[in-house]
This record gives sequence, C-alpha cells and structure tokens, in this order.
Amino acid sequence: MDRMFRVLGFWTGIFTVMFYVGEMYDATVLFLVQTVFFVTLSYLKLSERMYMYIFGAYLTIFFIGFTYYSSFLLEPGFRH
Repeated sequence: MDRMFRVLGFWTGIFTVMFYVGEMYDATVLFLVQTVFFVTLSYLKLSERMYMYIFGAYLTIFFIGFTYYSSFLLEPGFRH
C-alpha cells in the first residue's frame, strides 16, 4: 500500500510540473503540497488499514472542498 502512495505522489508531481509550465501557480502549489503529503506518507510504513483510513479522509476532504468551490466560488461562463 505504501507503493500506491508513491504512485499518487508521482502523478501529483507530474501535474505539479504541468501546472507550473502552464503558469497556473495556484494549482502548482496545491499539487506540490499533495505530492509532499503522499510521498511522506509512503515512507512511514503504516499498516494497510491506516493507509486506507488516511486515503478515505483525503477523499472526503477533497469532495467537500470541490463541492464548496464548484457551488459557491466558481463563476459559470467566466473566462480570463
């Protein structure tokens, strides 16, 4: 299970680089924090159950944040 968190860290790292190249600095910082979070957790050698609990908490926080953003902060049809 720790290897799957390294895989998540790898892919969020790829997204970090792509957002940086695209000059989307807010998203870059967000994904960099997630990359550090996943890679750090992968080296803690926790039990598989604890990894599942952490991943479930991560998904819960993500869905709450995404729902809040898309419901209250996103301006439909707004382009920069």
